[in-house]
Amino acid sequence: MSSLPKAGDFLGHPKGLFLLFGTEMWERFGYYGMRAILVLYLVAIVQDGGFGWSNADALSLYGTFTMAVYITPLFGGWLADNVLGQRKAIVIGGLLMAAGHFTMGIPHDMLAGQEENIFYLGLALLCLGNGLFKPNISTMVGDLYQEGDQRRDGAFTIFYMGINIGGALGPLVAGYAAASMGWQYGFIVAGIGMLISVAMQVMLSNKYLGNIGVEPAVKIAQAQSNSNTKEPLTKVETDRIKVIFTMSVFSIIFWMGFEQAGGLMNLFANDYTDRMLFDFEIPASWFQSLNSIFIIVFAPMVAIIWLKLDKREPDSPIKFAIALIFLALGFVTMILALLSQGEGEPLQISMMWLVLFYLFHTLGELCLSPIGLSMVSKLAPLRLASMLMGIWFLCTAVANKIAGFVGSFLGEGEEALDNALGIFIGLGATAVISAVIMYLLSDKLVKWMHGAEGQHEPHTQEHILAEELEVVADKQ
Repeated sequence: MSSLPKAGDFLGHPKGLFLLFGTEMWERFGYYGMRAILVLYLVAIVQDGGFGWSNADALSLYGTFTMAVYITPLFGGWLADNVLGQRKAIVIGGLLMAAGHFTMGIPHDMLAGQEENIFYLGLALLCLGNGLFKPNISTMVGDLYQEGDQRRDGAFTIFYMGINIGGALGPLVAGYAAASMGWQYGFIVAGIGMLISVAMQVMLSNKYLGNIGVEPAVKIAQAQSNSNTKEPLTKVETDRIKVIFTMSVFSIIFWMGFEQAGGLMNLFANDYTDRMLFDFEIPASWFQSLNSIFIIVFAPMVAIIWLKLDKREPDSPIKFAIALIFLALGFVTMILALLSQGEGEPLQISMMWLVLFYLFHTLGELCLSPIGLSMVSKLAPLRLASMLMGIWFLCTAVANKIAGFVGSFLGEGEEALDNALGIFIGLGATAVISAVIMYLLSDKLVKWMHGAEGQHEPHTQEHILAEELEVVADKQ
């Protein structure tokens, strides 16, 4: 059994919350700092320290990498639950990720022709480390509170705010280091962030977390279990599983469009955007911070809107449809940006088009992403909860691979502009069609939920804000 630490409170919450806040903030700083420069590094010419890959090859690899980021937690979560315990999994995963960042940060002239092999090794270490780190730290936040403790929602609000702070700062710092000193320095900065995360956990966890996360969850559950009997699924449970599968499949459409951010849109910002602000050229990687910044700014506003609507608050499938419409609006923004250019002019669109693109997509994310974990936790039979959560993440992994595949059609040179327009039109149209289908299915899906929608959860601003900030637990 886990015992709660007696380290005192800070701002009304256990001090262990702020340790987990810092641990995750610095990990996200490292991960998003690395991700913001990854594709740009791959397509940069060799003389500038890159690999000189084509856009298609870089985006294809990016899709495979981000897919692995969502698949490996299925195995890492199993190892933590059955063998390692959450604390060991987090430390081992953090060290592997730091090793991955630093491996990618080795200068090419020191690698004697093995640049790509070492690069792939770095990516593999990142994927393995992420698998151990990602699924375990969030669950430890809840373990800090006794069952029924009303501070839990506020705790997750604080925790997820920390994640977004890390997600906002990482691309800014690592991106600046890469742009001003060289790509490898960007990866080194990301690795330093990861080491800070691990150091905090190693030095402070015993004091502020007690023995939370030390024992594997399966060992604890076996000690508490009174029965091993497996009951067949009821009609209600079967219907609720249908809802989970339906919305998981539709989530592929949203994430397929949303995850163009780190790939195609990163290249678009680099090659086709006027990034001059007075005499300073804004690094293309800095636009990767907009999503996290917008979450911090707009999540409280979205929470207030849902609170004001009260009983008129849309059901989850309707929110899902709204999210897809926002996704489409983001691509409409880019279509307008491309069409606004005169014939024969070199394309250098205003940065404001990209800002609007990321704003619309973030608003869509705030309508959809909180549905994920909440939906599975409310609808899944307890004995199948982990498997069905795995299905949700598996669909997100598939979406990331498809996103890379779609983005790889960007091409090179002048043809890239026509191809980009076609991609934006295709993704926007797919989002609109999917939104209409989801709207038409909404009544049936709510019926299949059998009253689970909105039950057992306090309808307060604090609770809804916690859900809105929970987006990173879903996608990041």
